[in-house]
Amino acid sequence: MTNTPDLPTAVWRKSSYSDGGDNNCVEIAENCPGVVPVRDSKLPAGPVIVFGEDSWSSFLAGVKA
Repeated sequence: MTNTPDLPTAVWRKSSYSDGGDNNCVEIAENCPGVVPVRDSKLPAGPVIVFGEDSWSSFLAGVKA
């Protein structure tokens, strides 16, 4: 079973560490239950990497550590 997000309706959010830069950060979609789509803000129509929520949480914990 796959959990494919509905990306045309995704609500994208930039990192709070982007300092207001328009094209220099990573964006995530927060309204996709069970998964976290990630894209490059420079290429909003480009490829998206989709992580499971647990994998994304582990990644963030590692970055914060």
